[in-house]
Amino acid sequence: MRLYLPATLDELDALLRAGTPLAAPRRAHAVTPALAALLPDEDEEGVEFAAQLMAADDALVLLAARPGAPGLRLVVTVEVPDDAVRAGAPGDEDTGDEAASLVSLTSSVALDDVVCAHVDEPAARDEVALALDGDDAALDALAERDLLWYDVSELDRIPR
Repeated sequence: MRLYLPATLDELDALLRAGTPLAAPRRAHAVTPALAALLPDEDEEGVEFAAQLMAADDALVLLAARPGAPGLRLVVTVEVPDDAVRAGAPGDEDTGDEAASLVSLTSSVALDDVVCAHVDEPAARDEVALALDGDDAALDALAERDLLWYDVSELDRIPR
């Protein structure tokens, strides 16, 4: 199953340099029946993009909890077995206001599971910082920014 994992660049660095897997359980996003039902006029690529955008929103939440991490949103696209995924938020996180794409990754992710990554361009760093401080205009600006695509072979070249 293809998942879009919100992550931070320090987590990616640990995966690349030390082989430290992306830990689970964790929030992830996928093309779920609920998401597809919300976007009936979108093709598969459009629904996948929507799931990726929701993961980017969660990446901002992760950055708020990890002030030492480089301040760019990161979404890591992975392929995992279906039995490594369950519906809904991990644990008791469910707030009742969850994204239709939300799933839980139940097992850790190794580098071999990574397909690609999407990350903010370095110029977005100031907007990310302002968004983390609660600036609504910065949040809106981030929503308009496209994340840059990096193949798995290029992950070590992502600007930090």
